[in-house]
Amino acid sequence: MTIAVELPQDPATLRNAFASFPTGVTALCAMIDDTPVGMAAASFTPVSLEPPLVSVCIQNTSSTWPKFSGAARIGVSVLSDCHDRAVKSLSAKEGDRFAGVAWTKGEGGSIFIDGAAAQFDCSVHAVVDAGDHQIVLMHIHTLGVRPEIEPLVFHGSRLRKLVPS
Repeated sequence: MTIAVELPQDPATLRNAFASFPTGVTALCAMIDDTPVGMAAASFTPVSLEPPLVSVCIQNTSSTWPKFSGAARIGVSVLSDCHDRAVKSLSAKEGDRFAGVAWTKGEGGSIFIDGAAAQFDCSVHAVVDAGDHQIVLMHIHTLGVRPEIEPLVFHGSRLRKLVPS
């Protein structure tokens, strides 16, 4: 049965509807002017195999994303079910976002969160304006994957761990 309702004018209702879709949680990180810069993002999506592309959606109001503008490479880490604290730290409005977060610097200034389920070394391919967000398409240069590591999931506006059925 299909539920058909008029699109609500209240953004909170739409946000709650979006929250019904579970997503993985990623960290976007790079070394900028000898300082690690990072942010958490739950809007990561694989896009293309040829060329190898992924995307992430960034709010236009982000104060962190503009810092990445000069980055040659950006590390995208698919966070694991043990990265609860890392997500909170990388999402903080103030302070050292990398405090207590173990990381490794990659080629070209990318940064990867240690213990991630997957890591993608990317550069910005294109940016598309999309309402109150930007869709950032990123070209994958190298990657690493650890399938034995369980990912962290964002669902219902909170972090969750997968449970085998």
